[in-house]
Amino acid sequence: MNDTIVAISTALGIGAISIIRVSGDDAIKKVNSIFIGKNLEKVASHTINYGHISENEKIIDEVLISVMHAPKTFTRENIVEINCHGGIATTNKILEMLLNIGCRLAEPGEFAKRAFLNGRIDLIEAEGIMDLINSKTEQSRELAINQVGGKVSNLIKTLRQKILEVIANIEVNIDYPEYEDIEELTIKDLEKKMKNIKKQITKILEESENGKIIKEGIKTVIIGKPNVGKSSILNKLIDEDKAIVTDIPGTTRDIVEGTLNIGGLLLNIIDTAGIRKTEDVVESIGVKKSLELTDKSDLVLYVLNNNEEITKEDLEIISKLKYKNHIIIINKIDLDKKIEEKYLTDSNIVYMSTKDNLGFEELKNCIKEMYNLEKIITQDLTYLTNARSISILKNIVKIIEDIEKGIVNSEYIDMLEIDLKNIWQQLGEIIGETYEDELIEQLFKQFCLGK
Repeated sequence: MNDTIVAISTALGIGAISIIRVSGDDAIKKVNSIFIGKNLEKVASHTINYGHISENEKIIDEVLISVMHAPKTFTRENIVEINCHGGIATTNKILEMLLNIGCRLAEPGEFAKRAFLNGRIDLIEAEGIMDLINSKTEQSRELAINQVGGKVSNLIKTLRQKILEVIANIEVNIDYPEYEDIEELTIKDLEKKMKNIKKQITKILEESENGKIIKEGIKTVIIGKPNVGKSSILNKLIDEDKAIVTDIPGTTRDIVEGTLNIGGLLLNIIDTAGIRKTEDVVESIGVKKSLELTDKSDLVLYVLNNNEEITKEDLEIISKLKYKNHIIIINKIDLDKKIEEKYLTDSNIVYMSTKDNLGFEELKNCIKEMYNLEKIITQDLTYLTNARSISILKNIVKIIEDIEKGIVNSEYIDMLEIDLKNIWQQLGEIIGETYEDELIEQLFKQFCLGK
C-alpha cells in the first residue's frame, strides 16, 4: 500500500460535477504537479482550493480541489479529491494525466480496503458502506448507516470482550492458584455466563431475519391455475402493465418480476406460469419454474377464482403451503361465488377484484401484519445483515452447545477454554480483527470502482 491510487468516484456521463479521488503518501504532491493555483503541499488540511488543471501550460479544466492530510481521512492516507466539470472526455483526460505521472488505477473497493487495513473501519462497517450505496428504501439506508456508524460492530465487540474476560479468569485461576483475591471461576459460573452469551447471540440471529427483510426485501411469488388473475394482480400492485393479460390459458410462460414498496420495505414480486398439466413443452417448463420458485420464496400469494370450485389440485398445493408464509387471494369477487371457504380455515384470506380494483389495500395490510412490519420500521435498526457474519454466529451457537455438553459431562474447565478461545477468534472474524487474505480480496472486489 505504498503507492498512490486514483479512480473516478462518480458515475461517468454528462453532469455538473465529476469527482476524481487520489489516495497515498504522494497524493498531494502528484496532484499539485498538474495544478495551477495555490501550492497544495502548503495549504491547510481539509480545505477546498480553486484553480485549474493544466498540461504543458494548456488549461484542461477549471476545478475545486479538496486536500485532506493523513491520518484524519477515510483511508488514513493523504487524500485529494478533484471536483472537475462533469463529462466523459474531461474526467477521463484528468484521470489519464494522473496515471501518466505515476498514480495507479485503483481496484474496485480499494479505497475502502485501505481504510480497513489501516484500521479506519472494521469489516461490518465496510459491508455497511456497500449496503448504504445499494440501499433502495429509507429503512435499508438506516440499517446500513448503523453498520457504518459502528453500532452493529459494538454488539460484537461487547460479546468478544465478555468471552475474553472469561478466558482471562480461567487463565489466572490455572496459572496463579495461590492468588486468593482473584475470583475463582467455577463450572456453575461458566454455565451461567455461557447461557447469557448464548441468549444474546440467539437474539441477534433472530433479529437478523428482520435485517434480511429490510436489506433484501420479501421474495414473493404469485401462483395459481391459469386465468385466475395472477398477472392482473402483479400489474395492479406495481402500477405497471408488465405482465401480459389475456383470457387465453397459458399466456404467462416465463416468470415476470416487479417491485412494490410497502411502508418502506420492498416486496420483490414474481408472477409465474399458471399451474396445470399441459402438453405444451414451453408452458410445462414455466409450470416447473413456478413450483421451484414457490419453494425458494419468502411469501406465497396463492390465487383462487371466486367463480370456481376448489379442486383436488388446489387442496394439494394449499396443504403444502401450511409450512410457508402464504396468503390465499380469492379473486373475481365481482362474479358469482362458487368457492367453498371451509377448506381455507388455516390460511390468511384476502378477497379481491382486479376488475373493480378491490382488495389491494387489504392485501398490503395483511402482509404488514404477517411480517410485523410496523414494529420493524419503528424500532432501532441495529441488525447483522451479512450472510458471512450470520453463518459465523450460527457456528458459535453450536460451539456454545458443545461447551454446555462438556459442563454436563464434568469436563475440566481448562479443556472448555479451547472452545472459548475458538469463539473469541470467530467473533474477531466478523469484525475483521482476524481474517484471511482471500476473504478480504473477495469482499472488497464487490465494491464499485472509486469507493
